[in-house]
Amino acid sequence: MYFSLLGPLSAEAGGVPLPLGPRKQRLVLATLLSRPNTPVPVDVLTDVVWPEGPPRTARKNLQVYVSAARSLFAPGDGGDRVVHGCGGYRLRVEENELDTLRFRALARAGRAAGERGDLRTTARLLREALDLWGERPPLHDLRDSAGVAEEAERLEARCLTVYEDWAEAEIETGRAAVAVDGLRDLVERHPFRERLRAAWMNSLHQTGRQAEALAVYDDYRQLLARELGLEPSPAMAALYRSVLGRRPASRSATAGSAASGVSLPADSRHFTGREDELARLLDVSGGPEGAVLIVSGPAGVGKSAVAVRAAHLLADRFPDGRVHVRARREDGTPRTRADVLDELGRLCGVAGPGRPDVTEAENTWQNWLSEHRALIVLDDVADEASVRGLLPRSGRSSVLLTARGQLAGLAPVHRVALAAPEDGEALELLGRLIGTDRLCSDPAAALRVVRACGALPLAVVVSGMRLAVLRHLPLAEYAARLDDTPSALDELVAGDVSVRSRISAGWQDLNAEDRRALTRLAVLAGDGGFTLERAMEALGCPEREAIRSVESLIGSGAVTSPPGEVTAHAVRYEVPRLLCLYAAEHAGADSSGRRAPLGFREAALPLSRG
Repeated sequence: MYFSLLGPLSAEAGGVPLPLGPRKQRLVLATLLSRPNTPVPVDVLTDVVWPEGPPRTARKNLQVYVSAARSLFAPGDGGDRVVHGCGGYRLRVEENELDTLRFRALARAGRAAGERGDLRTTARLLREALDLWGERPPLHDLRDSAGVAEEAERLEARCLTVYEDWAEAEIETGRAAVAVDGLRDLVERHPFRERLRAAWMNSLHQTGRQAEALAVYDDYRQLLARELGLEPSPAMAALYRSVLGRRPASRSATAGSAASGVSLPADSRHFTGREDELARLLDVSGGPEGAVLIVSGPAGVGKSAVAVRAAHLLADRFPDGRVHVRARREDGTPRTRADVLDELGRLCGVAGPGRPDVTEAENTWQNWLSEHRALIVLDDVADEASVRGLLPRSGRSSVLLTARGQLAGLAPVHRVALAAPEDGEALELLGRLIGTDRLCSDPAAALRVVRACGALPLAVVVSGMRLAVLRHLPLAEYAARLDDTPSALDELVAGDVSVRSRISAGWQDLNAEDRRALTRLAVLAGDGGFTLERAMEALGCPEREAIRSVESLIGSGAVTSPPGEVTAHAVRYEVPRLLCLYAAEHAGADSSGRRAPLGFREAALPLSRG
């Protein structure tokens, strides 16, 4: 016996087609085959056959349809093939007797080969799976039944995923030409499916049709904007920049070529100050030899903006490209080293044999770095382990890292620690967003706003965006809102940009012990800072343990200390004001999950520069 759902419902015995009877009988058989070797409840079959409501004889009619199906099968086999139990009717079928089971088995085998790095086998097995599909959609002759139509749509979704896997495997093995036409047809039928469109772009680019590849992206961008009011995803935009910045060539031909392009975010029009920090970055990274630089500081202090500004200013120093890659996903969780390596490889034209393991990919990446002069910006790095193997061991390429923590385990590196800017720079930034006339209308209130933000650039920018929309809101009234510590963080939201969410991401990076310590120390910092003696009292621990706790928080970027040398007993430690508010908020949360009035041990946080 052989059954087929990938097209019109059909069955054959010994190569001879079988008549499957009237429509209701075929609906029963299609439903049983869509759940092979699984009991299908009578109620499910009833809903498929009589969606408008079953007759009184529905159960008896189902028995007749099943009996007819049994008699249709090979003599001596039908009784054992369709069985009835407490769960319903079950149709027994082997993998080689049903095209959907064969399709799934080939797809699984193909993906397993890909995980082993054997992409040629992957492409061959996935192609075999796709060849099982007929020229017409699955179960197209029974789609007027909602239950059958739903199963047919699931089958089509699986087919699309397998087609994408196959196309990507062919592209990676240098056979992009075999996928181009099929991808074009599928994109026309599924215009919003981004992975299909990305594969089409790649296949066009790898076959030397760069202009067409760019047009595919532009059409997609316009479609999303027109129909959904959205922009392409960051991954799709990165692919576009990759295509735009490289000459048309096959994947194999780009294995050792330079990126010779730019993949950087736009430079901020509101960037102010940071002359000293930028000068050091330009001096070190623009030298004759490669370098590794770390820009560190608390959340929202402007690390990414400084790194991007430096990368734009270094255009003439890195002829082989400047590339920006985020080290975290959109939800804030760290990306794996393999994931970052894969994106770097795509952006820089670094190709390895098939899908290499991480060690092999790192070796390929190191070879590329040693042969070229490029600037790589790895933004928002979570820890040292996530970037080891990505930093240049030799050559003239430079890597610029941004991180909330100090990444003390990396050496040798050049470090630039960012603190909140002075009042003057923060006021200049606010004025660029709300206008100098409005800023000068009440300079005292403007100063209160930036100080309530702890002069943190992110908070100042959010305040400026909010005030730019709320033109009726006096600066003094908004400053008063920010002075009200229990609700200050609620005011620092502009559209989908939230200071609290950014601080929360840094909070989640801390381990449980550091969170507990920071919660207690934040109360002291709210008074303008704290000494080691006060930290010992707040933490309830001896000196050595208190020093370890404070230094752990310094390493994570949550606590700052003076840049010059000073003994542990003389130093005055600080916590950014907004982080103090968040820590107190967290400490005051009641058991129901609501934010309680601000305070820790009934202590309030007065306004300070933090």
